[in-house]
Amino acid sequence: MNILKLSTKNLSRNKLTTFLNIILVAFGVGILSILFLASTQIGNKLESNSKDIDLVVGAKGSPLQLILSSIYHIDFPTGNIPAKDAQELMQNPMVKRAVPLALGDNYQGYRIVGTDSTFTGLYGLKLNQGKFWSKDLDATIGSAVAQESKLKVGDKFFGAHGLSDASDEHKQHAYLVTGILAPQGNVTDNLILTNIGSVYKMHEPNHAESEAHHANEEKEINNREITSLLIQYRSPMSVVIFPRMVNQSTNMQAASPAMESARLFSLIGVGIETLKWFAILIMAISALSVFISLFNSMKEKKYDLAIMRCLGASKVKIFLLVMLEGLLITVTGAIIGLVIGHVALSLIGHFQESSQARLTGIYFVMEELYLIGAGLAIGVIAAIIPAIQTYRVDIANTLSKDK
Repeated sequence: MNILKLSTKNLSRNKLTTFLNIILVAFGVGILSILFLASTQIGNKLESNSKDIDLVVGAKGSPLQLILSSIYHIDFPTGNIPAKDAQELMQNPMVKRAVPLALGDNYQGYRIVGTDSTFTGLYGLKLNQGKFWSKDLDATIGSAVAQESKLKVGDKFFGAHGLSDASDEHKQHAYLVTGILAPQGNVTDNLILTNIGSVYKMHEPNHAESEAHHANEEKEINNREITSLLIQYRSPMSVVIFPRMVNQSTNMQAASPAMESARLFSLIGVGIETLKWFAILIMAISALSVFISLFNSMKEKKYDLAIMRCLGASKVKIFLLVMLEGLLITVTGAIIGLVIGHVALSLIGHFQESSQARLTGIYFVMEELYLIGAGLAIGVIAAIIPAIQTYRVDIANTLSKDK
């Protein structure tokens, strides 16, 4: 007797109920899969993009907004700060490394970041092709930018004003792609890097400037504004002293990536936790639904099961038959749910406006194996009582009654 074949036939007798039970399990598993995948990716992105940055200094405003705009590049800056004041902070003895950022333009939604060579050291950037930017209007682009925009070394492009809108292009100057970064696995894959002088040049009311004016970039910075500074401390003692000094003694603000990222993740975590309990409730309902359908099915098939016993089927085989029906429903639902989760997250990532925080369904986490285990557990729990009921069927008593 082929138990698997019999179980499949039994389930196909009531296709609608079986389909409903599978969908219930799949829906619960799918939600949990999306949550596991999304929260893991978000957590990894938060960690990988800020792991070597101790502090961000920028214009006063929301510290979270400052972190999001300067490290994750998914929000608008809080404003600009005088480059002269920023230069003084960069030379502070408590600062090991300070990376200036000048934001304000984009190309096809990819942000153009004006900075200097310290940025490459901060993120450990490596080249796939070409070379790093060295003068005004040179640009080194991230791997994702190159892939999506089809830009190559030697190509030229025009930046557009703003951080996402591509309508207001700066047609008076074109950037030259001098290099393409190797994939970094962080936000730099989606950035276009140039020097700060290029950003100034794009926003000059009069662009007929002499080469001598641009020869000394440090002098130029001191007369202008930048967006923010990414800072690494020289010693642990700076953690307490330096942010307080910036917030109290200057017109700038200091924001800690670790603190703000933790606050952001805690805010996201509230919604994630709520959805998790909702998904668990759906899976509990699916377990109850599977139990009811199997229980009723066993009552209807009691006579058939007694006949099977007479034909030689053992109590154990009948027991396993019912258990297998429950497992087939829940494991099939769990597998379909995982597929739904990955496909749904791929669609979410595809329609995300921000490329810097894009999620992907081509990603796997260990928790997904637990979801398969949860499907097995639900199947066992839902089928155990109906299976025990069949195990205790009195053959003589059942057959002596009318079918």
